[in-house]
Amino acid sequence: MPIPVAPRDPGDDPYAWMRDDARVLPHLEAERAAYDARIVSLAPLTAEVLAELVARTPDAERSVSRDHGSHAYYSLTPSGRELPELRRSGVAGDELLVDLASFGSPYAATGVVEPEARRVGEAAPDGRDGLLAYSIDLTGAERYTLRFRDMSTGEDVGPQIDGTYYTGAWADGEFYFTTIDELNRPCEVHRVNPRTGERHHVLTEPDQRFELTVRKSQDRVVIAAHSRTTSECWEVVDGQAVSLRPRLDGVEYDVERDTDRWLFLSNADATEFALTAPALDIRDGRIHDMVAFDDAIVTYSRIDGQPRIRILERDGRIRHEMGPGGPAKPPLSGFPEVGGALRLGHNEDPHAGFVTVVTESFTDPTRWWDVDLVTGERRLRHAQEVPGHDPAAYVSEVIHATASDGWRIPIVVTRRRDTPLDASAPCMLYGYGSYESVDDPWFESWVLPLLDRGVVYAKAHIRGGGEVGRQQWIDGHLLAKRNSFTDFIAAADHLADMGIAGPIVGRGGSAGGLLQGAVYFMAPQRWAGIIAEVPFVDCINSMLDPDIPLTINEWEEWGDPRISEQRAYMESYTPYTNLPDPAERPPLLVTGAVHDPRVLVHEPAKWVAALRHSDPEQGDRASIVDRGSVAFRVETGEGSHGGQAGRYAALGYDAEVLAWALTALGVR
Repeated sequence: MPIPVAPRDPGDDPYAWMRDDARVLPHLEAERAAYDARIVSLAPLTAEVLAELVARTPDAERSVSRDHGSHAYYSLTPSGRELPELRRSGVAGDELLVDLASFGSPYAATGVVEPEARRVGEAAPDGRDGLLAYSIDLTGAERYTLRFRDMSTGEDVGPQIDGTYYTGAWADGEFYFTTIDELNRPCEVHRVNPRTGERHHVLTEPDQRFELTVRKSQDRVVIAAHSRTTSECWEVVDGQAVSLRPRLDGVEYDVERDTDRWLFLSNADATEFALTAPALDIRDGRIHDMVAFDDAIVTYSRIDGQPRIRILERDGRIRHEMGPGGPAKPPLSGFPEVGGALRLGHNEDPHAGFVTVVTESFTDPTRWWDVDLVTGERRLRHAQEVPGHDPAAYVSEVIHATASDGWRIPIVVTRRRDTPLDASAPCMLYGYGSYESVDDPWFESWVLPLLDRGVVYAKAHIRGGGEVGRQQWIDGHLLAKRNSFTDFIAAADHLADMGIAGPIVGRGGSAGGLLQGAVYFMAPQRWAGIIAEVPFVDCINSMLDPDIPLTINEWEEWGDPRISEQRAYMESYTPYTNLPDPAERPPLLVTGAVHDPRVLVHEPAKWVAALRHSDPEQGDRASIVDRGSVAFRVETGEGSHGGQAGRYAALGYDAEVLAWALTALGVR
């Protein structure tokens, strides 16, 4: 099938028409048809990898449960099904609450799933069994319809509210929720009584840099407004929002209710954030999260690039701590192993005698543990089931590359124990490096087919991320953004120089897709292949357009191209306008989705069109993984920024991408 040629209009941006022109969908459909025809050559390997992924997927998958009152709430994907059911268990047995397949769409994702928060034995306001607030997105556009289900009858009651977002909380028989504007920005908070339909406005955030969230903290409803650099929090008192601390430009803070006081986590006087309250001042590396119980405070922080959870007395003294390596207190020392991830789980009951934490790694499936707040003893709450998987067959370690300016770049490296480190092993190197995101080694089953074929899998904690601390982000955004890209190249060079890796494929999505687009032109000879998933690659034009999502509230991360200095800097790394010589290009796999509200599909489409136009062969080669090849896998139906909602559909996508990567690496 011929490669589609995108029309070029006159002007500085010949593909600007892809933003909202009627021609774009037929063009994308032609691109997808061409991709489907070309990927057929990898069908046997794709089928082989898919069979491995399916074999490691249990017939029925159950999530960890969340306790509310006398019930435990969880999701269950039944045997052979794509989409999950929302369920609960209690003294009356196991009950189906919502079947996501019943909405008739191949894509169905939940936003909020919040039962009325009641203590054991406490009746709902109408004397019935209580309501479940749940919201559903059926396209991937992240615009949710909020519904309320009577859990005693299984029927929806009250209003259905369109245009809602992810967060919400119950209080006094009312549900607090956020609504979004035309740019998908959560900008208003409302409360509704589902039994009467009465609805009230609570708060509007007019500044387009900020997004609103709403949640429960002990018995209080908390509303927060966050931009990339500034925040403000309110508590709800008698249905009205009351500010807890005035907004100050450049100061971020969050709050947690602690019995009779508010805890503040803020960078007001500490770069790495301090946790303060009356008679309390804690500075513990970069503190990211906190939760308060009746007689303890628990913090999650990053210390020397490693996660650390501490159980504290209410005056801040350390009672127990857990984390890989380091001087952790028994009995939790070495929990998890070095190279593994540790974070807080759902902890919604301030009266609980335990804190739920989560451990995992690239090869250790996710586990949820209840850790006793007094003794520190841990009990396994739930373990992800991965049939036929032996974690002992693999090994992980953390190494460090050095950037040209001396910055040490942590790299988590995982392989089969029998994979030789003699500079021959192929490698996939993953990166993100934006928004101070902590991108730890989460367990994802798609990594295993790589490892089992002798591929080394590595994740580089480059600048722009937050695995090491706040300074890591400061030195990797705005006018320091190029550090993210040069760090990733330095990490790849180090893996090769140390004999850990032979050929290397780079992979990343969204902001990590920008990363892949940048290193694609900065060091094209370095890569055996590049996988740029839903990539943010048209940086200048997108940041100049206030009428698309994630522009105004992104200026503090990427820069404002209306300012000449910032525009010039952004132009130096924008992939759309920095195209490598066709003779030097590694094979490139690009993805996109028409319903994606975060990176609009015209961005990868324009980049692919520009690459094709600049190449006499239009990115078409004898093989889809030959050097110079450009493949564009665009989702023209339902599908989100994160891919498909159906579990087997998601596995099918993973299998295709892995087959492409393995072939590019020379692995069959």
